[in-house]
Amino acid sequence: QLQASGGGLVQAGGSLRLSCAASTSSPYTMGWFRQAPEKEREFVAAIRRVGGGTYYADSVKGRYTISRDNAKNTVYLQMNNLKPEDTAVYYCAFAAGRIITGLVHNSNYYEYWGQGTLVTVSS
Repeated sequence: QLQASGGGLVQAGGSLRLSCAASTSSPYTMGWFRQAPEKEREFVAAIRRVGGGTYYADSVKGRYTISRDNAKNTVYLQMNNLKPEDTAVYYCAFAAGRIITGLVHNSNYYEYWGQGTLVTVSS
């Protein structure tokens, strides 16, 4: 089970930090996706357990930072300089195994999903 937290309402230019903990497994790949109203779910960021390789959507590069604490099976998403277009429900997702670089953005490769946390950025 995954438990995500940290969402809320923030003004444009502000920051939020999301976190998501896995209660049972030690996932190899941990990621964040988001879904805005009337839009499809999209990839935000991912990180691997070993080596700490990180991957970001172009829309968040330079503003978001993904990190993890392996001892706690927890992944974090630090979001800075938030924009109104970042408004969405953010989902954490875990995969037990390694996802190849070219597919980390593909939600089909993540087996476990959190319930989502709403991030609202006002202009």
